[in-house]
Amino acid sequence: MFRLQGSKVLAVDMTGDAVKAKNGSMVAYDGRVTFKKLSGGGEGLRGMVTRRLTGEQMTVMEVRGHGTCWLADRAAEINLVALRGDTLYVESGNLLATDGALRTGTTFTGLRGASQGTGLFTTTVEGHGQAAIVSDGPAVVLRVTPQYPLTVDPGAYVAHQGQVRQSFQSGVTFRTLLGEGGGEAFQIRFEGDGLVYVQPSERNTIAGDL
Repeated sequence: MFRLQGSKVLAVDMTGDAVKAKNGSMVAYDGRVTFKKLSGGGEGLRGMVTRRLTGEQMTVMEVRGHGTCWLADRAAEINLVALRGDTLYVESGNLLATDGALRTGTTFTGLRGASQGTGLFTTTVEGHGQAAIVSDGPAVVLRVTPQYPLTVDPGAYVAHQGQVRQSFQSGVTFRTLLGEGGGEAFQIRFEGDGLVYVQPSERNTIAGDL
């Protein structure tokens, strides 16, 4: 159903089924396709309430019909993620589209949201199917193993999946290690067994001011 045309356009082939996509991401379509705006960014009352509490503005649309729809998001790079019953944790602004069979929601993430100014919740995608995430530049997929934990700059973090635990470190930053200062006040540490997606360009965060 999902296929890339280049690295910045996602083609979605539909045969009567539906997908969920970031509102306003459609750039072209053919066939008989309808669009319906959904509220909340997550399923059910919990998704709507947590979005309002955290101030995250994630609006999604349902695309349904027969034909092909092409999606893009400000010329960002698109990465396809296959889910086989597991859960993808992704920053809401980095989620472009999901199979209609996948369930979306929110989960509590603690300090990472505070360090980034994106609220205390992040988006979850779970089930069997494909999701498309966007990154500022080609995303790098890094492996986390029990022997090799991973530490990530919060501004470069995009998503993660697998049996991974998160913790947050404060007081030492990548830039202060280099004697430059003014960097993120937190780092994210991942332990366990899974994958972490990072982008080669840092998003703006408020952590440097903390």
